[in-house]
Amino acid sequence: MALTPHAAGRHRVRERRSATMSTAEEISTLLVANFGTDPLAIAPEVSLRHLRLDSLALEELRLIIEDRMGVDLDDVQLSSRDTVGRLVDLVHRKAAA
Repeated sequence: MALTPHAAGRHRVRERRSATMSTAEEISTLLVANFGTDPLAIAPEVSLRHLRLDSLALEELRLIIEDRMGVDLDDVQLSSRDTVGRLVDLVHRKAAA
């Protein structure tokens, strides 16, 4: 099955990203760079609320992840009660799909 040019581009982005950074590392980098999150505060069990991400910040994060990581998260609902680990798992599963 041939990929559309857009899908092929996303596929190459995923291949390039996976070769250099894990999903958890990339999300941590995005949190630090875009939201000023303390890197030492980022852990799988930490809630997004604890990282001071409100609903607006979560939507911005979702869009940044889609753009930078080439993952479609349109059907993903994030809440501040979700943990970093759940976010990483969701993104990882979407990237593998």
